[in-house]
Amino acid sequence: GLDEAEAQAVCDRIAARFEPWRESTFPGLLGNVVAGRIANRFDLHGVNHTTDAACASSLAALSTAVGELSLRRADLVISGGVDTGNDIGMFLCFSKTPALSPSGDCRPFAEAADGTMLGEAVVMYALKRLSDAERDGDRIHAVIRGIGTSSDGRSTAIYAPLPEGQERALRRAYEEAGYPPETVELVEAHGTGTKAGDTAELAALNAVFGASGRPDGQWCAIGSVKSQIGHTKCAAGAAGLLKAVMALHHKVLPPTVKVERPNPAAAAPDGPFYVNTEARPWVRPAGHPRRAAVSSFGFGGSNFHVTLEEYTPPTVPTPSSGTQADTPARPAPKSTGRPALRHRTASSELVLFAAASPSALEAQLPEDGRPLTALARESHAAFSPTARVRLAVVATDTDDLRGKYAQALAHIRRRPEASFSAPSGIRYAYGESAPGRIGFLFPGQGSQYVGMGAELAMLAPAAQAVWDRLGSTRFDGRPLHRAVFPPPAFTEEERAARESLLNATEWAQPALAVHALALLAVVRELGLRPDCVAGHSFGELVALHCAGALDAESLVGLARRRGELMREAAATPGAMLAVAADRERVAEVLAGGGFEDIWPANHNSPRQTVLSGSAAAVERARSAFSAAGIASRGLSASTAFHSPLVAPAVEPLAAHLRTVTFSEPRIEVYGNTDAAPYPSCPDAVRRRVAGHLASPVLFQDQIEAMYAAGVRTFVEVGAGATLTGLVGQILGDREHAAVPLDRTAGAGADTFHAALGELAVRGVPLDLVPLWTPYASPGTPAKEREPRMTVKISGANYGQLPPSGTPHVEPTHAPEYGPRADAVPAVAAPAPAVALPSQPPGDMPPPPVYVPAAASSQQGFGPSHPGEAPADARPVIGDDRQLAVESIHRQTAETHLACQRLLTDSHMAFLRMTETTLAALLGAPVPGAVPNVT
Repeated sequence: GLDEAEAQAVCDRIAARFEPWRESTFPGLLGNVVAGRIANRFDLHGVNHTTDAACASSLAALSTAVGELSLRRADLVISGGVDTGNDIGMFLCFSKTPALSPSGDCRPFAEAADGTMLGEAVVMYALKRLSDAERDGDRIHAVIRGIGTSSDGRSTAIYAPLPEGQERALRRAYEEAGYPPETVELVEAHGTGTKAGDTAELAALNAVFGASGRPDGQWCAIGSVKSQIGHTKCAAGAAGLLKAVMALHHKVLPPTVKVERPNPAAAAPDGPFYVNTEARPWVRPAGHPRRAAVSSFGFGGSNFHVTLEEYTPPTVPTPSSGTQADTPARPAPKSTGRPALRHRTASSELVLFAAASPSALEAQLPEDGRPLTALARESHAAFSPTARVRLAVVATDTDDLRGKYAQALAHIRRRPEASFSAPSGIRYAYGESAPGRIGFLFPGQGSQYVGMGAELAMLAPAAQAVWDRLGSTRFDGRPLHRAVFPPPAFTEEERAARESLLNATEWAQPALAVHALALLAVVRELGLRPDCVAGHSFGELVALHCAGALDAESLVGLARRRGELMREAAATPGAMLAVAADRERVAEVLAGGGFEDIWPANHNSPRQTVLSGSAAAVERARSAFSAAGIASRGLSASTAFHSPLVAPAVEPLAAHLRTVTFSEPRIEVYGNTDAAPYPSCPDAVRRRVAGHLASPVLFQDQIEAMYAAGVRTFVEVGAGATLTGLVGQILGDREHAAVPLDRTAGAGADTFHAALGELAVRGVPLDLVPLWTPYASPGTPAKEREPRMTVKISGANYGQLPPSGTPHVEPTHAPEYGPRADAVPAVAAPAPAVALPSQPPGDMPPPPVYVPAAASSQQGFGPSHPGEAPADARPVIGDDRQLAVESIHRQTAETHLACQRLLTDSHMAFLRMTETTLAALLGAPVPGAVPNVT
């Protein structure tokens, strides 16, 4: 073995890895000091303690905190959850339960869920009575309305969750809150991903939420943050509460990931729940604020359920549906709370540069490590649309920004006076800005798509407010926003059903209206105003609203009624055909074929004309154009719109229009039927709108008229970019800019930021500061202040990084090693030591005895049998610390084996003594001595 000096050196090296004993050492072993330390350093005088309710501990602490506030024992409470204890023992316990996922993934509420994964979390909250927070002018994230607690009582096992116990906690929470569970639209569940746990929780949730009697299905999103960060055990409830609070505050339904197909119990078509797998705007329901709930359950049957709602300032009374227990309106105090600032998480940002010369752009990108959001925010405040040189870059992160900035500078150096744009998100302009007059264009039916405007609604409160005000309008018992932002689809049939609903005219037209209104609200906030407007087909109604001819609510109602009448008109057989030719060429082909029941419906551009007619006539026309070498394709229209076939719908529409209040348009509205501005008389406006349904759309003529009136910047406000492309075909190389604010699915904020960038470099004055008003200023790297107190982290593994040059290898399962040559044989059950008197005594077999071999002179240990390699020989690491640790382990094993030998020898001596004594008592011969086996 090691001599005393070497052993002491090993001990000293081990001890050097640990901090010396100090004032904080013993408290560091006591769990309660986590709370005590906070109270000590922040000089807090209320109660401080930790709470243990297993995985429900943090919500148990929250419940205590709310109680302290309610009883006025405290005015401010800091509560939360901390759990970083993922040592080998913890993994062993969860593995043996068994609760860990064999596949290594946590998939709550997924059909493929097979267990959980462990995580770590530190989550803390500052809690106040709502009245005090409002009095003090605090920024408020959310309001806790009810906490329900329960125990499972007696069950089959201490680990086994009991749905009835969880159900009790849920019901108690809503009794305390004073509103029913059917007003809750997000449940952040305990959701561990284990079969037993998810099954029991879903049973309890369905029992409570499913009994609401709501006629609609799948109205509440369910999920679990454990799919993203794992099961954080004692901190799990606090982590789930954080997710719910941020969802309420940002007005976003957050996703639960890793769900390819949901657990059927979590997504029954007629049940209350659906598994939300993508971030979606959370549109405020009619009649009450947004509400969420959080569950946390601990081993031993400890159950907690918290229900909370978004903060609504008391100066804005909560609307009442008259049928639900809504939050009552509160009188405004002298000082009121403020909604907390948001955290910006856009998929891209717009960074603007302005300079007096191209060379002055060279050093405008800071290299101080600031985040992209900080660079974008500062650039918006500093940008000048009248500068001689203007550059806009849309980037996803700082690396993307640097790359595109370098790309732009390289192009500018080659041709500094040539304006250009790149599809990657770069816009550059040189010289005096001349945007000309600005015209807004509004697209019609056919441009809609599922999810249109989703990211903008999640990013811009102005857009969200429009969806809140108009998106909850119910048609056929369904809110409008559910047609645009439906629950996720997991099959092709579900995806087809979502698209079919939105494509129905009675849904598509009001949905397009609200999406356009949301875009309008945002650009108006930025100071963008049109000089004139126009629309394509249905888009003309939105253009009238933009010009001030009718209000938003009337527009949505008119859109719905117009869509219903078009649906009824679809009972008349008809079809539509898009032809890749101008109107003159189309008319020439039709004249040669003797067609009677087919008409031009849309004169879209020199490259596209759309025809409407009977199905037979359209099919004949398709063949005629094919024979003439002209491409054409049928449109998925339900009938022949903008033709005499839908004329029967004109009078019912006119009747509805007589119930709508119209005003004189404040700006020019170029009409589809004659490409001229609308009349100012409200009755004349009504007649034009009614007849528009069965009249052709002269879009090409509209754009030419607007261009002749001085419009040089066309902004498409609505879904997709179809009109932008048509403007390009109509105006060709003539000086102009056509800018879409939206593109079909997937573009999101990128298209909107690109549009703002193009308008900015074109010289259109914009006030981009409102984009940042709801958001906290992004952090800037700075030297951290030296903390007043530190507790150093220590331990054998702390700071022990792999040696330089060592490849990082993922850990694998330990190999199955065979038995060592020097292994101790298995011990069998002992046989009787003394023969019966009728049995002649015999010699006992010698017991196996382990004799340790001599220690190695080099390492202080060696194999038991010199010359033989150990059965589990490991590769030499070449690290003194590792060798020392291995040496200690081996010496410990040798000492343990020597101890076993002493125990064996002592036992054999006892047996021999017993045998000799019995032989003497029985008068039998004394057996000979048992030799040692070497």
